[in-house]
Amino acid sequence: MTDPRLAWLLRVLDEGFDKKAWHGPNLRGSVKLVEVDVAAWRPGPGRKNVWEHAMHAAYWKYAVRRRITGEKRGSFPYAGSNWFARPDPHVHLMDWPEAWTAEKKLLDEQHRLLREAVAAFDPKKLDKPWAGSKYVPREQILGVAMHDVYHAGQIQLIKKLATRES
Repeated sequence: MTDPRLAWLLRVLDEGFDKKAWHGPNLRGSVKLVEVDVAAWRPGPGRKNVWEHAMHAAYWKYAVRRRITGEKRGSFPYAGSNWFARPDPHVHLMDWPEAWTAEKKLLDEQHRLLREAVAAFDPKKLDKPWAGSKYVPREQILGVAMHDVYHAGQIQLIKKLATRES
């Protein structure tokens, strides 16, 4: 039997990512049918696009999972952290659709891995800060769900702006 606190955290993670919720679109739903030209469109110079928001969310799922599991840094598929320029300037325009599809799958995979880590987490440690941190696992796991919903909202706005521009 899963600890009720872990079960609740898993439910909230899923609601923010890919389950129906009262608040509207979840993160996965906000990117699911986005065409590559909309994913790469920027609302202005120096502004983030849909694709970058999706990769940013994937990275933070990875980062929190890494803290939960004690995994070392550096296992995320891309060098760097937090924000990743997308589309990758090294990827040819003709290959953007495949790259966007692959990175949406990466987002799904990072969610699945985080979910597995949360399900296996020792509930006695939920409210004990990690070494060198003021944050406790429960807050950061919940934070991932809120982060997903926040970026889903931003993505929805960018999509509306992108379709008005075309």
